[in-house]
Amino acid sequence: MDIIQVGDLTFQLDYSKPLYEQIINQFRFDIAQGHIQLGTRTLSVRDLAKVLKVNPNTVMRAYQELERDNLFETRRGHGTFVTSSQKKVDELQRSLATQAVSNFVTSIKSIGFTKDSAITLIEEAEWN
Repeated sequence: MDIIQVGDLTFQLDYSKPLYEQIINQFRFDIAQGHIQLGTRTLSVRDLAKVLKVNPNTVMRAYQELERDNLFETRRGHGTFVTSSQKKVDELQRSLATQAVSNFVTSIKSIGFTKDSAITLIEEAEWN
């Protein structure tokens, strides 16, 4: 696994998994966590590919997927930008949280916890 710093972002690339999915997920989490400001211009496909040492087609595929999700927007002649829509970010956060809860419920059920036991466990957890 390679850890690559790109400005304020840190990419952890595992070459045994699809790289474009990892790039997508990294951007999604960074946008959701506020590590990337809304409306910020991203690196060009070529520049990010060069820094990450991946094929430009890999980055292009990730950017296209993020654009389909309305998290990126391409402005002809100006580059690619992170969405400026807080509503889209709120939807992304909700989606990521729903996925995390679903994974948690599946795991906790597999080790025999009931819903009430899981709720108690969550309430006892530290949120700091």
